[in-house]
This record gives sequence, C-alpha cells and structure tokens, in this order.
Amino acid sequence: MALRWDELTIGERVGALDKGTMSTAHIMRWSAAVENWHRIHYDWRFATGHDKLPDVLVNGSWKQHVLVQLVKDTLGLDGWLWKIRFRYKKMDVAGDAIRGHAEVVAKQEVAGYGFVTLKIVLMDQNDAVSTVGFAIGVLPLPGGPAVPYPFVTVPAYDAVSLPADD
Repeated sequence: MALRWDELTIGERVGALDKGTMSTAHIMRWSAAVENWHRIHYDWRFATGHDKLPDVLVNGSWKQHVLVQLVKDTLGLDGWLWKIRFRYKKMDVAGDAIRGHAEVVAKQEVAGYGFVTLKIVLMDQNDAVSTVGFAIGVLPLPGGPAVPYPFVTVPAYDAVSLPADD
C-alpha cells in the first residue's frame, strides 16, 4: 500500500524494518562489499583485545544503508528521500538484533509537493537506541503531479529543513 501524504498524522509510526541478528558473517560480508578492512569488523581478538571493544562492531556504513532503506521503503514507489541526517548513539556488535522504525514528526506542502519529516531510529534487541536521526521525504499531493525522478530541488524547498538533533 502506497503512503499517502494527505492521510499521514503527526506522531504516526509509518515504517518498520527488522534486520534480525547480526552475525560475524553478516558484518564481514558488508566489510568486504565496501572494502572496509578495519580489523574491528572481523577480528574478534583485535577488537576485544587491542581496541577493548565488547565484540566485533557492526559497520556504521551498513547502519546508514539500513536507515536509507527504512525511509525509502516507508515512502514507497511514489516518494523520494530528499534529506537525511543521523547520529550514532551506541555501538552495535555481533549478536545484536537490529530493528528500525520511522515516525511522522512534521508535514509541509511546498511548491505542489508534500514534504514529510520522519524521525528514524535503529534499536537493538533490548530496545536500546543505537542510531537516531531525521529524514525528509517528498510525496505527491492528492491530484498533484508525481514526484519527478530524479527529484531536483528549487529555492522554494529551502523552507523545509531537518529538525535539530535529538
């Protein structure tokens, strides 16, 4: 079902994502894919001994990818992810289950399109927030034009900005 700008309400949870438990194999595959060979992502002895970490770490770039996926999946085929900002609040390690959700925090109609600001959150299996931020998506208005691909900004859109950090 497509997300409709006119049916969104402030405070509504509109998206969720569950990546399951992160194994060392998951972490290593991502490290290989992005050619991040820092030993904290695959070498348990180095991570825990040398760097005094609790385990090998889930890659921050992977969590960034997950947030983008969360927002894009939430917006659907008719929407466009325009801006995103987030910060890491805690480390995720092998064995953590990663889940995320998006919540509507603002809506604004600008230049014929519907802008929606989402609070985006990644949590572990204990509901501890590991990554938090905001994203702005663009959706078509009822009876309005489709959001163009690619979505190119114009000065009028400058009125829409990301909230201050949590």
